[in-house]
Amino acid sequence: MAAETDTTTPDQTTDDTVDQTTVDGVRAALDGPWKATRDELREALARTDLLPDPSLDLGPSRAKILAEMKELAANNFAAAGFRTEHGGTGDVGQAIVGIEMLGYADLSLMVKAGVQWGLFGGAVENLGTQRHHDRYVKDLINLDLLGSFGMTETGHGSNVQALETVATYDPETQEFVINSTTELARKDYIGGAAEHATVSAVFAQLVTGGPGEEPHSRGVHCFFVPLRDEKGNDLPGVTTSDCGYKGGLRGVDNGRIIFDNVRIPAENLLNRYADVAPDGTYSSPIESDNRRFFTMLGTLIRGRVSVGATAGAAARKALTLAIRYGLIRRQFEAPDGTHEIAILDYRAHQRKLLPLLAKSYALAFAQNELTAELHDVQSQDPDGVDPHRQRLLESWAAGLKSYGSGHASHTINVCREACGGAGYMDENQLPILRGDIDVFTTFEGDNTVLTQLVGKELLGVYSEEMRGLNAAGWVKFVAGMVGDVVAEKTAVRQVVQTLLDSSDENPDSSELTERSTQIRLFRNREEHLRRTCAQRLRKAADADDPFTVFNDAQDHLLKAATAHIERQVLESFIQAIEDTDSRSAAELLGKVCDLFVYSALEADLSWFLMHRHVSVERAKAIRRGVNELCEDLRPHARTLVDAFGIPEELLTAPMLVHG
Repeated sequence: MAAETDTTTPDQTTDDTVDQTTVDGVRAALDGPWKATRDELREALARTDLLPDPSLDLGPSRAKILAEMKELAANNFAAAGFRTEHGGTGDVGQAIVGIEMLGYADLSLMVKAGVQWGLFGGAVENLGTQRHHDRYVKDLINLDLLGSFGMTETGHGSNVQALETVATYDPETQEFVINSTTELARKDYIGGAAEHATVSAVFAQLVTGGPGEEPHSRGVHCFFVPLRDEKGNDLPGVTTSDCGYKGGLRGVDNGRIIFDNVRIPAENLLNRYADVAPDGTYSSPIESDNRRFFTMLGTLIRGRVSVGATAGAAARKALTLAIRYGLIRRQFEAPDGTHEIAILDYRAHQRKLLPLLAKSYALAFAQNELTAELHDVQSQDPDGVDPHRQRLLESWAAGLKSYGSGHASHTINVCREACGGAGYMDENQLPILRGDIDVFTTFEGDNTVLTQLVGKELLGVYSEEMRGLNAAGWVKFVAGMVGDVVAEKTAVRQVVQTLLDSSDENPDSSELTERSTQIRLFRNREEHLRRTCAQRLRKAADADDPFTVFNDAQDHLLKAATAHIERQVLESFIQAIEDTDSRSAAELLGKVCDLFVYSALEADLSWFLMHRHVSVERAKAIRRGVNELCEDLRPHARTLVDAFGIPEELLTAPMLVHG
């Protein structure tokens, strides 16, 4: 294969101009409520040494990330994620934004920090009580205590309720005995377990019985389990091993843990939601096993929100690299013969990158909205949170993590391809980003499972009573419901309601650039899919095999959920434009929003045509509209990526110097 000819010189420039006023206005809109935090971290992260070093092997890579975490700890980075009474500052939104910003530097750093302070620290704070807070929180904030999050097992990841690690209470010694009961009960892929973590928040089936009661499982609970001694050696009964090389995230020491009659004091049960008396009597303020389990998991939602946020940051970084390269890389002679054409001037190249840029903008605004909602909910007294609001938050977090991380994985790969051979070089960052982002689609919730969760919520049956049912039980419930399955009625954004109230009811006869028309097209698709999915599932009423009914309709449920998520993202974008102070920024964001809508409609055009939600003529207009919007936004491409505010030091790439 012939090598590509480099026809550029370092002093070549584009004719693109950047309106700094518009950049500043768009950046202010993107930064959202925690702009000060973002600006502070932009300054702190403006260092090329924070970028991944592909020349380092596992050991040095892990040491580098741990050293960087210690720098963060020394600067009190993690305090925002913990309540003031536990030694933190209690700013949940700031904690999420801080983790998100690490995605511009090194995803290994983000994951390692997320495990330590988000997952492990979150388990101790949210599932533990004062005895755990007093003893552990300060040390885990400043890294005197390095932990891990021992949930996933070889045999069970998404189905946490079926974990096979068992913690049996021994009333004679007042200890829990932790065992990996089968080969599939091995804790797997656990960040920190291979090398650095000395303890783990271990999820296991709690087995106990009170006086005169046969011991039995009380469901999954979380335990504080020491793993290693001061010299780094495994403690008696604990066997750790190294996952070794992965597809990415070389700086994260993922490992495996096996327990063989490991004894821990009874006080190591993180007992906010359940406790065991010295005689083995089990008690909990929540009677329902299912509700207790999902209440516990709901307190750990911050990790899922952080993953979605950081995936968005990684996608924005890849787009910045690829679009800047597209502005300076020239290929093939212009018609006047005086110069070669910048590759971003080609329509095909615009179509590769600009719709993904528009979607990244939409997701950034949706993520800001989700972060603000999480902040509001988790800033309240934990016992006073409205369960309905908590459930909707969990659904939104699941949907946005799935939609956003899937987008990031696809976007980074397209950006790699859009940069040709240069995009395949580690020095230009894109291959490293592609490897590191890959696992984001399956950790903190497999994207298919999370989308399915959203689908159940959409049908209005993802209630506390439903949460523990298997597929067959869930379908029977739907089939037995009387009347129509109705969607949850949530607060409608005022700007959206105003647009709908003042517009034409028929989306096929109004201008496609009208926001009300766009909203109605997205809402009509969602409603159609939700209604027809419910109708399919109702066929299970007399079915002998309800699981087959569910399985046959699963694709329908997932599509309905995706339509729901996409509609929420659009409405977040519209609200953000309404809230933008700068006129020039709002006008530019309006075009970006149009491209998001047109490209989303184009991607699902077969459905809209098949179900007669758009005419053939409108379908043609949608395709033309994508081209026209790409042309309109091409002169603003540099403005739009500059507005992300990624530190220049973190965009270091030889291809951006030499083209």
